[in-house]
Amino acid sequence: MLRTTLAGLRLHKARYVTTALSILLGVMFISGTIVFADTLEAGYDESVMGSATSVDAIAVPAQRQDEAGAFLEPEPLTEEHLEQIRSLDEVAAADGVVDGHTVLLDAEGHAVGAVPPMGVSVGEATRFTAKKGVLPTAEDEVALGTTIASETGFEVGDTVTLLDPDSREQEFTVTGLVDFGIDPEYGFGGTVVMTEDVARRMTGAEGFGEIDVLAAEGATDEQVATSVADLLGDTAQVRTGVAYGEEISGLGGGENVILRISLLLFGVIAMFVASIVIYNTFAILIAQRQREMALLRCVGAKRGQVFRSVLVESFVVGLVSSALGVLAGIGVGYLGAWIGGPLMGADVVSSVVIDPNAILAGLLIGTLMTVFSALVPALRATRVSPLAALRTSATATGLEEGTGCLRAGFGVLTFVVSGVMVTGVRLIGPNPMNLFVVTAAALLALLGVVVLGPLLVRAIVRVLGFPLRRLGVPSRLAVDNSSRNPRRAATAMIALTVGATLITGYSVVSASVESTLTRLLDDAFSEDYHIEHQFDPNAAATDDTSFVPDQVRLDLMEEPTVASVFGVRRDYTESDAAMEGTDGTIPVTAYSGAEMGVDITPELAEGDLADVGPGTVAISEEFAGDRGAGETITLASPEGDLEFEIVAVAENMQAVFGVVVTVEEYERIFPEGTGDSYLMVQGTQDADPAELREAVYSSVDDHPTLQVDSFTEVKNQFSQIIDTAFYTITAMLGLAIVIAVFGISNTMALSVLERTRESAMLRALGLTKAQLRRMLGIEAVLLSLIGAGVGIVLGVVFGWAACIAVLPNLVFAFPGAQIAVFIAVAILAGLLAAVLPARRAAGTSITGALASE
Repeated sequence: MLRTTLAGLRLHKARYVTTALSILLGVMFISGTIVFADTLEAGYDESVMGSATSVDAIAVPAQRQDEAGAFLEPEPLTEEHLEQIRSLDEVAAADGVVDGHTVLLDAEGHAVGAVPPMGVSVGEATRFTAKKGVLPTAEDEVALGTTIASETGFEVGDTVTLLDPDSREQEFTVTGLVDFGIDPEYGFGGTVVMTEDVARRMTGAEGFGEIDVLAAEGATDEQVATSVADLLGDTAQVRTGVAYGEEISGLGGGENVILRISLLLFGVIAMFVASIVIYNTFAILIAQRQREMALLRCVGAKRGQVFRSVLVESFVVGLVSSALGVLAGIGVGYLGAWIGGPLMGADVVSSVVIDPNAILAGLLIGTLMTVFSALVPALRATRVSPLAALRTSATATGLEEGTGCLRAGFGVLTFVVSGVMVTGVRLIGPNPMNLFVVTAAALLALLGVVVLGPLLVRAIVRVLGFPLRRLGVPSRLAVDNSSRNPRRAATAMIALTVGATLITGYSVVSASVESTLTRLLDDAFSEDYHIEHQFDPNAAATDDTSFVPDQVRLDLMEEPTVASVFGVRRDYTESDAAMEGTDGTIPVTAYSGAEMGVDITPELAEGDLADVGPGTVAISEEFAGDRGAGETITLASPEGDLEFEIVAVAENMQAVFGVVVTVEEYERIFPEGTGDSYLMVQGTQDADPAELREAVYSSVDDHPTLQVDSFTEVKNQFSQIIDTAFYTITAMLGLAIVIAVFGISNTMALSVLERTRESAMLRALGLTKAQLRRMLGIEAVLLSLIGAGVGIVLGVVFGWAACIAVLPNLVFAFPGAQIAVFIAVAILAGLLAAVLPARRAAGTSITGALASE
């Protein structure tokens, strides 16, 4: 029996092409994900460990906490500490790292970054190396981190300008580029590397944020670390270079785990869809070989042997396809790491990492899934009477039964329960836990589609078939054939339904999130431009350098393209309205030059913003608590606690955050902080966008640390991020759609096989080859539209449900353009799925087909 099974596999290799492709694609995704994640992790390790192990021990200031357990700023290590370390017998050399923020100007003379990049020093003993060029050694030299170099476009040999703590400009030559990888302190925000003297002068930092140590000859890194730790005691944390590198690498590893799990989730979806296709494919294979199996039964083969022969076929097909999928996954995984690694801070310079788990997982998942998916077709193959199978045409058994009342009742019940769950989510309101409820409801609905699939196919074909019947004989035949075997059609369409549900659901979520964020930004920020100082971590809140100079406001008010300019002042003070679990303070805001209720127009829960004046405030809902208009709150000031009446309560996520007071009241509460924290600029209605932009940027030319943000650009950036995520996830889910197309093609192949004599009879009665191909094409398109249509409906419903589950103030957006594209893709998929079956049917000899039965 085994020889017969293997001989059949060799003889009919073409039968397994679609099955093999389905398995290959699913396994490729899973193995490729593992290889991608392992290679990326090796890149992290190589980048981090390579820099950390260039020194033998690293000492950093110890963490400090106050009596309440809150973390305090660490006390830097001192020159005395450094000299004591250098005096140790186990130490050959040691150097301190001066680190602090320094302002780097871009090519246009504006400060780079919302927060100034870090300035760090290097000496003889340092864990930093230049990826390109060399480290600085002179007073007029610096090296740049690769992140900030990429952002600004600076290269080795360029001249850059830094501002010292007194905002004086100094020029330096870039001697090298340093890759800080995923180092949390230096890797992401940007870093400028310089000598120790230059670092102290440009950052104003005191002491050392780190001391790097090289071991003396004969001393191990553990001995050096122990000696340094004993010397510094509780003032520092000391680790070997290897241990320090492993700690930093673990930070990137955590992100890598999340990425690995996320990608594997898409792989599981692809494999689930593939299992549906494999099930349908083996139903086709069993139908094609019923006579062959019946003959085996007649010559003595038992039911168990027939059953095992089908499973052996599935095992061989699954194993071979999985092996090919693993090989493809290795290539795809390394290609993904090579392209995506640099974007994620990993320098993928090592060879591809092929962990045995990647190979084993791919082989096991692909093979076992194939065997499991073939179980039901194998059981059905054993139930066919040998003589009955020899007398009838090749028809897949077990797929023709109707949908019983009990089955229909269960299907309806799943939809009812799913609807109740979604209704409950709607009534409860936004809560992250609601997502689990929505997911369960969606799975129940998909189960209902599986159960009621045959009924849905009949009903939808009846609706869609009404206009198609008027388009000619091929269309009428296609409509009749589509509902001939609704259970088989439903089995084929469910794979496409799953993919369409996921893609449509994510489209609804993406469009709704984008529209909700856009409305929130429009409500909170009605201005065109926003001007504020680059954040200085070392400056006090009341430092004059943290305020926007008055001259900038005066210059803008003289511009004809500017309609209004008003300033925003914000600070924190103690209040009885502070939220629980905070430090007892509340944000206080004043808008200078703005008319409340006209320039500032948040959505209000109650009251009138225009009533804000002496002794009154507007407050946001999260701070109002049970208070309403007419009640009072107290705000601390140098004069003592001041009492204010609430005249308006604004909805959350609006321009009112905390409390809003007049400028005069603000100056009573914060007499030292009377400058504008930032400016809000609104252009005239007929202003040319380019002229308005030029006017705003010109106003800050003499103030390099002032930064300009355009809210139009901010909204565009949000849109780009959301669109990028949408297209990325859609591309990954698209793999499930490709696999589902194979399922439709299989169904058409089975249909052509069963109707070989019928097709020949139609040809003999005058149906042309083109009409036959058109008939099969319409059948496939109908099947694709049914699967995609049901998926689109479910996707819209549960995409909306997912949004209301977590988003307050939802602005629902129906992604009509994307759904139109999905429908077009479904039609194209149906036509492609029918190409080979239609070609085979049209090429069959009429006389040969009629004579063979």
